[in-house]
This record gives sequence, C-alpha cells and structure tokens, in this order.
Amino acid sequence: MTTHLLPFATNRRRVLFVSAEIFPLAKTGGMADVCGALPAALGREGDLDILLMMPGYDSVFAAMGELRELAQLKDLPGGDARLLVGLIPGTDQPLVLLDQPDLFRRPGSLYVDEEGREWPDNAVRFASLCHAAAALAAGRALPYWHADLVHCHDWHTGLIPLLLAAEPRRPSTVLTIHNLAFQGLFPAPLFDELRLPSGSFSVEGCEFFGQISFLKAGINFADKLTTVSPSYAEEITTSEFGMGLEGLLARRRSDLIGILNGIDEVLWNPATDRMLADAYSADDLSGKSQCKTALQHEWGLAPDPDAPLFVFAARLEDQKMADTLLAVMPDLLERPGTQIAILGRGNRSIEEGFAGWPARAPGRVAARIGYAEEWARQLFAGGDMLIHGSRFEPCGLTPLYALRYGAVPIVRSVGGLKDTVVGVRESTLADGMATGFSFADATGVAMLDAIDAALALFRQPDHWSRLMQSGMRRDFSWRRSVGLYRRLYDELTLSRQAA
Repeated sequence: MTTHLLPFATNRRRVLFVSAEIFPLAKTGGMADVCGALPAALGREGDLDILLMMPGYDSVFAAMGELRELAQLKDLPGGDARLLVGLIPGTDQPLVLLDQPDLFRRPGSLYVDEEGREWPDNAVRFASLCHAAAALAAGRALPYWHADLVHCHDWHTGLIPLLLAAEPRRPSTVLTIHNLAFQGLFPAPLFDELRLPSGSFSVEGCEFFGQISFLKAGINFADKLTTVSPSYAEEITTSEFGMGLEGLLARRRSDLIGILNGIDEVLWNPATDRMLADAYSADDLSGKSQCKTALQHEWGLAPDPDAPLFVFAARLEDQKMADTLLAVMPDLLERPGTQIAILGRGNRSIEEGFAGWPARAPGRVAARIGYAEEWARQLFAGGDMLIHGSRFEPCGLTPLYALRYGAVPIVRSVGGLKDTVVGVRESTLADGMATGFSFADATGVAMLDAIDAALALFRQPDHWSRLMQSGMRRDFSWRRSVGLYRRLYDELTLSRQAA
C-alpha cells in the first residue's frame, strides 16, 4: 500500500474530482479536456489538494506508469474491485483508478462497443464508480483519507451525492452538468442491482418518468450545481432547453451557477504546437498560410491559398446541426471557390452523407469519419472559418480552440457560444471586440446567411486579419473560472467547517 501519492497536508482541503474521462488518458468529448485542465489549475491554489478518480480503462492502463494498490472494495454493483493510485504521466497529479476489469477493460469506446452500441451494463459500470467514489470520499475505503468536497461530473457520477447523503462524515458535493441531454437513464428494475438507498426511487430521488436517472439523483442531492457557461445555466431552467428537468432546475436556481470553461493555453498554442506544419501567432500570422497549404495537400483539397476554406470538427449529430450542414452542402459549394474539410463521427446516416461528398466535389470537399487530436489541430490551423452550429450548446470548446488558432467561428448564438463569440457588426469591428459570426435560428437559411457575411469580410484582407487577431488574443484561460470555482469551494467547505 502506498500513501505518499495521496494529498495529506492537514492544513489543506481535500477535493475528490470524479469523472468518467480525463484528458489525456481517455476522451470522447470536451468534458475530458475540462477534467484534465481544471484540476491542474485548481491545484496551483495553495490550500487545495486535488485527487482525481476515474475508471481503469485499457487506454488508462496503457498510459500510466507505476500503479500501487490503495484498497480492495467488496460488493460493488459490478462485483469486487481494487483502488489503484499513480501519477498522471508528466505531472505530479495523483490519480485513483477503479480497477474492475470485467466492467472497464474491454474493446470499443468508453460507453459503446465496437459497433457503436451502448454497453448494456452501463448502469452497473458507473454505479460501481459512484459507490467506489463515495466509499473513498467518506473515509470508508481508507482509514487515513477522506474528502472535504467531491466534485462530480455529468451523469456518470450523479449517484455520488445520493450515496453520500446519509453518511455521518459527509463531504460537500458539487455536480457539474456538461450536457443535460445525457442523463444516464436506465430501466427501473435495475434499482436493486445498483444498490441504491431504500426509498430513493422517487420524484425526490432518482426516479424520472418511471426510469432511473443518474443525473436527476445528482441534481436533487448535490449541494451546488454548475454548468459550463452562464447562458446555459439560464437556458436549462426553461422548457426549450431543460430536457424535462427544467422544473427541478428552476427550483434549485439559487444553487445553480454557470462557470465558463477555459482552455489550456499552453497545450493549445499555434506558436508552439508541434503537430502543425508551421508556427504562427497573433503577432506573426505568416505561418498560418503554410498550415493551410499543408491541410489542402494532406486532406486532398485543391492547392489554392485564396480559397475560403471552411472546417467542421464536431460530433456528427443533430445537436451540432451536422444534419443542417449536410443539407446545405450544395448551396455552400455554389459560393465560388469555397472548400470544406469535415471531421467527426456520430449518426451513421450523417457520416455516410458527408463521406460521399469528396467524390461528388473532388478537390473542394474532404471528409474524415473519426477523430484524432492531430487532425483537429490541422483543421483549426489551416482553416479560415469554423462552422459550428448548435441546437443547444453547454459551452462549446471547439470554437475556443478555433479562435486560438485563427479560424474564425461561425456559430449559432446559443448557450456558451453566446458567451464566447462576439458577432461581427460595424460597431464591434470598429472597437476590436468582434471575434466571429453568429446566427439566431437553427435553420439552413440562417446558417448560410452567416456564411455569406463571413465570405464578404474574408474578401477584405485587412479587416479579416484584424478579426483573426482579435480572436487569437482573447483570454479564454482558466484564470477567471478557477477563481469562481474556488469561491464556490470556499462557500461549501468553510461553512461546513464552521458548522
């Protein structure tokens, strides 16, 4: 057993940070980026000890160095398991893994099999994670360590506040909702197998229209709730965006705060990014043209430095308006000289639709069905404009990365996109505040109108360069957001200590 890897300072508050995915160890979306960067930023605060926890997937074991056993846990929903601890490679950040091979060490993705079907035992898998985290946080797994606060992320960890509610040594709890559309809904007959407290299958517990909702359990029992942008925190209390939980969220409005996600400005920096064909910055944009040339060459687009090159890098789902972009592709390509490169995976019919376009418009359309970090960075660096429509958007990290790399975003003004992209108008151009283009309605007509506005400015190189530079210089670091999280942590832990 090892102890030196766990936060131990008696004068520091202990925070257990639990997520189903953490970059660079396991990632399917932006939550992994947040759960990789935010703890590091919080850890720089002098009186917080951050301990991360996640499932032991194959990808995590492949990346981690030495691991030591902390504890053995009996009778979790998925059977017996171990807690292992090690340091995230290249950091001094301790990470606890739930080692339950039958549940987490399997082919496929984190939540789906190799055919893209959800694992049928996802309820058991993440209930086990929640039970293990609750045992660790409450001091039942280790006699020498307990948490002062548990920060839970999305539905996968939603049962933790419920499980901790009756603990005599209960830590404070925060639940961050990264995307309300994913609620962890499972059939009611699983209730006993998930070993949830008696009586908690109720409206005040985890019951949601006759099903078990991991997320609703977290919303009901967490001390505080956060979302990943201020506008999304407001929107989810309405019927349009509340996904059936708007009433509960409205009742908890005083405990709900929107804190905008940041990005790691060291990791996402075109001046130092070794995945790019050339380096560049807001002060010297010359290397971006080389990145555009490289993108056109490597993705099979016609070599043309003057072509307006659009990029799309997101899940190929209705939420991201990928269906709308696919529908307007013929109209987009009627704009003279336009090129577009598409990256993503998701809905099978949308995948097939985009996959067929390079043959229909050779040299003007490129499509890669899948995802790789290097490919996304190539798109941001080589593209002129990012198309990122959304029917709803909790935050929208992709446009923040695009801004950092000088790809001007074209977004729907909703959720976090409303908080981060300042639309081009005469006044915002004049005062240097504009960073992109926005449209209000979730329609192809509105998207094309915004695209046309972007094309018109693209033909004015001086204005375009200033617009790019304005976006590249905008501060989207974690600095301000860490202060807000820190204030929230203080409110919860200091008040509990006083009590």
